[in-house]
Amino acid sequence: MTADSPNLGSPPTPSQRPIIVTGLSGAGMSSVLKTLEDMGYEVFDNFPLNLLDSLVRDNRGDDMPIAVGLDSRTRGFEPEALLTAVERLDARLVFLFCDEAVLQKRFTETRRRHPVARDRPVTAGIKREQEWLHPLRAAADMVIDTTDLSIHDLRHLLEKQFHVTKGAHLTLTLMSFGFRFGVPRDADLVMDVRFLANPHWVKHLRPQTGLDVAVGEYVSGDPDFEPFLVRFRSLIDPLLPRYAHEGKSYLTIAIGCTGGRHRSVYTVERLAPGLKALGFTTSVLHRDVSR
Repeated sequence: MTADSPNLGSPPTPSQRPIIVTGLSGAGMSSVLKTLEDMGYEVFDNFPLNLLDSLVRDNRGDDMPIAVGLDSRTRGFEPEALLTAVERLDARLVFLFCDEAVLQKRFTETRRRHPVARDRPVTAGIKREQEWLHPLRAAADMVIDTTDLSIHDLRHLLEKQFHVTKGAHLTLTLMSFGFRFGVPRDADLVMDVRFLANPHWVKHLRPQTGLDVAVGEYVSGDPDFEPFLVRFRSLIDPLLPRYAHEGKSYLTIAIGCTGGRHRSVYTVERLAPGLKALGFTTSVLHRDVSR
């Protein structure tokens, strides 16, 4: 190692190798970075090229790999300098491009100036950038044409190439609520448990909640409760991996009763352990329990 060579520490493992995302302006770098973030990468957009070595060095040994977006907006951006950095850092280079007509349409619709042709037409900027970035495209580990690529297809493509997180990506929120106060706006799936025996009509149970043992015993004593729980799990369990596969990062399952204090609360508490056992990150929220 020469005196002026940066000390980057031990070589990265395959899952730790940084990803450098670059390409034509308007070709979808933001979408790629967002997808990589959902996959478990720590993402840095429009990061200064001269600070890249420090970023990678500080990340060595970290369990979370990094993805960095660098393009013609980036301060100090030069294709040859980026290629040198990619080789030095043992990074993977992803290059994005798109059909010229589609790029022009995107810039026209957003009324943005092209970053390399601020005083000229968008078409001139597109052509100039294509020529300027050609060495990066030629050297890239992965070249992606986003012209006709849906966000779901893009995710599947990236997951196949750069998947690092084992298990499910889907984060579940189990929410109890009262229909009296409205259905949660962010609910993806809603289940009504007002068919169950209501502790509200039992005087000594009314001030308690579904978090209390006596209320739980009363609700679970309904002969239809356990069969319902089994059937509801048989409905949602096969759906969760499919939601994750289709790129959904968050899913809210809302369980409602009249006031959101008894039946829905207990049902959510009973569902949560089983869903956590499937490997999904699961949180519990009782929206109306204190009303």
